[in-house]
Amino acid sequence: MYKPTKYCRSVLLKECTFETSRSGGKGGQHVNKTETKVSLIFDVDASKVLGYHQKERLLTALHNRVSEGKLRMSAETHRSQHQNKSEVIKRFFELLDNALKEPKKRVPTKIPEVQKEIRMKNKRAHKEIKNMRRKIRKENFD
Repeated sequence: MYKPTKYCRSVLLKECTFETSRSGGKGGQHVNKTETKVSLIFDVDASKVLGYHQKERLLTALHNRVSEGKLRMSAETHRSQHQNKSEVIKRFFELLDNALKEPKKRVPTKIPEVQKEIRMKNKRAHKEIKNMRRKIRKENFD
């Protein structure tokens, strides 16, 4: 199973590639001349750290974020390329941790007797209301 140790994280980071580009939006001349947007690309299929089952779980859990076996993330909130890179790395590991987490098995709980009684009482009351709305037949009075 995937364990988020420092060693695994450093090896996973070596498997990632980073691309920079110009950020969009406001900022004037600074935005037009600096490449502050950082994109992280992680090839899930080619990863040597993750096992077969972990890759399958990642591909199914992140099917809307993965295309052609590659996970792509980007950050452009800060004016600094360094800050954007650290942010995208942080989000990458959070995404991996959540996607590789084993789902808890549901333990069915017993319905309390009080709840059953309340439900039956409400059903009886509803039945009485429905019976009151019925047409009264003459046969019953003869």
